[in-house]
Amino acid sequence: MRLLWMLLPLMLSGQEDFISHYEYGEMLYANPRGVSCAQCHGESGEGQTIVEFRDIHGKQALKGSDIRRDTIDDMIKALNTYHKIMPRYYLTDEEVKAIYDYLQKKNEAYLSTFKETNTTQ
Repeated sequence: MRLLWMLLPLMLSGQEDFISHYEYGEMLYANPRGVSCAQCHGESGEGQTIVEFRDIHGKQALKGSDIRRDTIDDMIKALNTYHKIMPRYYLTDEEVKAIYDYLQKKNEAYLSTFKETNTTQ
């Protein structure tokens, strides 16, 4: 029993999260509520064609938007409003933040290139 009391502080201070914040964002992006974000927005948020079809106007395509440069506020707003195509996920702001941070980290090279080419001097 004495040993348990001596080890208790070590057990409490040595506690780590089950998964990292990055992994949590990756998991949510892959399958937030049964439909993957990647199916429409691509593996890295770059956007992709969902379906192509022909109608009276010719060949048409339904595409998911590029969300790599969206702000956290853009993402929260997009996920909390209804869309004609995108399902409503009912994610918390914390979950959206995890997805946002995941995409920011995953797209560091792209975003740094974008910032470099769009700076005013």
